[in-house]
Amino acid sequence: MTATRTLILDRDGVINHDSADFIKSADEWLPIPGSIEAIALACQAGWRVVVATNQSGVGRGLFDEFALAHMHEKLARLVEDAGGSVAGVFYCPHAPDAGCDCRKPKAGLLSAIAETFECDLSGSPLVGDSLRDLEAAVSAGCTPILVRTGKGASTEAALQATGGCLEGVRVAVFDDLAAVVAAISDA
Repeated sequence: MTATRTLILDRDGVINHDSADFIKSADEWLPIPGSIEAIALACQAGWRVVVATNQSGVGRGLFDEFALAHMHEKLARLVEDAGGSVAGVFYCPHAPDAGCDCRKPKAGLLSAIAETFECDLSGSPLVGDSLRDLEAAVSAGCTPILVRTGKGASTEAALQATGGCLEGVRVAVFDDLAAVVAAISDA
């Protein structure tokens, strides 16, 4: 039996539309076209799909963990309806100034994923739309992948100043999650 490959996804801006005002409810949580189907396709291609997301809106008091659970239930239901599954959602509920180890760009969420699934994440793709997602990927030995959705276009512009690399690691760039899944499914 082959080892399960793990695909790690940021949430806001990768799977669902992001908002400067935060996504505060399941009603506000709207998937980016093609993202749900892409997750299902990744599962069908043998990937374990896991979400790693900063959710400082909890720490800021904008919504509670009950509302967050409803958002993640909606995500799971949509992916299941499309023929896939989300193996886990790992989130940091802390405000940016909390000094925790789980808020990306720190690698605490990724360590929790590795521990939970008893796996080595070295080389596992981590798809994000922000510099902190990519920094977390590099610090955990994952392969950083940037999508142009969400904050991705501005992050791509910032990466151009370093020749498309972050700490000496080349960052692959794709239009959206569907393009990432198509590329890794062919690999």
